Amino acid sequence: MRKAERLFQLLTLLRSRRRVITAQVMAECLEVSERTIYRDIQALSLSGVPIEGEAGVGYRLKPGYSLPPIMFNEEELEALLLGARMVRRWGDSELGKAATTALDKIRATLPDQAHHAHLRSSEWMLVPDYSQGENARFGDLIRTGVREHRILHIDYRRADGEPSQRRLWPLGMVYWGTVWTLVGWCELRGDYRQFRLDRIVQLQLLEENYPQRDDISLQKYLASVCDVSQDPPVDISA
Repeated sequence: MRKAERLFQLLTLLRSRRRVITAQVMAECLEVSERTIYRDIQALSLSGVPIEGEAGVGYRLKPGYSLPPIMFNEEELEALLLGARMVRRWGDSELGKAATTALDKIRATLPDQAHHAHLRSSEWMLVPDYSQGENARFGDLIRTGVREHRILHIDYRRADGEPSQRRLWPLGMVYWGTVWTLVGWCELRGDYRQFRLDRIVQLQLLEENYPQRDDISLQKYLASVCDVSQDPPVDISA
């Protein structure tokens, strides 16, 4: 890795942390020695970058400092493009719009050479559409419920075709390759349950908040039942 690239990555790393970050952590992230980090910190400081801290304690950028415009290499651009296309194809409409506007902002900062590389990538990085409307329905309301800790009321069609109504504490969503599922704490069962979004008939976001508990979370649910890299789960909404 060239020094200029390493210095920029070091700046990005410092900017991403609100608290101090030690030279050891930075060295591990950049795969260099701590001595190299100390030299790079000194070089950045001498060039006018306002870095606060000291060896053995940690470093941070002075609050309010702005980084120069971000530059991406070709592989990074391809990763961003692929990720945005996945979101547009497999996410709900609101996430799709956000992915599009984010890409527009990135394109606006690209020099001509990088912009041409981005256009070349678009010719072969294709993402199929798996019935986006059905598989991602109600995604915007569910995300609001998760962020604001608000209870959801759903009318659901179970795998056996029987209707069901539930009050849920929405914890998150999991995408299994072709199916989105809502994971929540079911008040009726007093336990975790998951619901396929394409089987939700109606969903209401209530004004009522649910309590935040350390023993109930999406991460704890996933750790207790399966590896997210496996096949889509069976419907356990009953």
